Amino acid sequence: MTILIACLFIALLLPFIAKGPVAYAMAKLGGYNNNHPREQQSQLTGFGARALAAHQNAFESLIIFAPAVLLAISTFNTGYVITTLAITHVVARIAYNILYLLNIGLLRSIVWAIATGCSFAIVYLCIP
Repeated sequence: MTILIACLFIALLLPFIAKGPVAYAMAKLGGYNNNHPREQQSQLTGFGARALAAHQNAFESLIIFAPAVLLAISTFNTGYVITTLAITHVVARIAYNILYLLNIGLLRSIVWAIATGCSFAIVYLCIP
């Protein structure tokens, strides 16, 4: 169970870590506009736009992964397979962010599917 909680913690941190490249891109776009950051983010292109999309997608990923892990813990389904799926999800999400920043679309989509599939598999394996 400790590994599942650690995976959940890492997954919760990923959107905030993914904000770093967005802030960097915003700073290069005339300085970070803390008064109107969303307006400035809408002007990002290239690397900055990809960084923003990766940041937003990290939050979207939590909508599936966090409840899946909490379901596994609450139903005492914390065995090897579910733990492996959670670790795979986190590794895939880290790879996803890197691939998004590097503009490697096909591989990024593959690791997105792996991460998302892992979340749904965790839920499925909790069905009695």
